[in-house]
Amino acid sequence: MPLIKILPHEQLCPNGKQVNAQPGEQLCKVLLNNHVEIEHACEMSCACTTCHVIIHEGFNSLKPSSDSEDDLLDMAWGLTAHSRLSCQVQVANQDLTIELPKYTKNHAREHH
Repeated sequence: MPLIKILPHEQLCPNGKQVNAQPGEQLCKVLLNNHVEIEHACEMSCACTTCHVIIHEGFNSLKPSSDSEDDLLDMAWGLTAHSRLSCQVQVANQDLTIELPKYTKNHAREHH
């Protein structure tokens, strides 16, 4: 079972966290199910960038991003070569280390 290591984020996960995931699970849902309240303004339909994450370890184990995801990522705050939308990432068989960017494009945080 892959281990997802979430690096500390001042508001969403101040101490960082490690959680287990099943291969094939959607990363955004894994985070939410483990009390990491990542934004997902479009309800995980690949229509915004609020669930943007940076994959520090395990990036190459993931399926490639789609053209739609890439187009949206171009608008994400803090974009890197290892950025992904967590709503589009299916956990593979490898452990992941992720960073939650400090900001999103949202003007107001939605509490789900």
